[in-house]
Amino acid sequence: MLVVGQKRLEEFAASHADVRPRLHAWFHEVEEAQWKSPQDVKLRYPTASFLSDNRVVFNLKGNKYRLVTKVSFDVQVVLIEKIGTHAEYSKWEL
Repeated sequence: MLVVGQKRLEEFAASHADVRPRLHAWFHEVEEAQWKSPQDVKLRYPTASFLSDNRVVFNLKGNKYRLVTKVSFDVQVVLIEKIGTHAEYSKWEL
């Protein structure tokens, strides 16, 4: 998968050092993935949540942080939409 929005992850990790290793691992895992459907995502990330329009929410660091993406299975692209703390996520309009 091609991950678009790496800069957003880097900026977030710069101010949230505790999640930095997990974000780094997530990014590289997704880059190597070849997801064809939501079921493929669920196999690797069982706690991921699926929203409308192929948006996927990943829980990071025991659900302390949330990463919202949009996945295009046809063209193999994952777009980083938002990342934040669980408290911030609760306030987002998704």
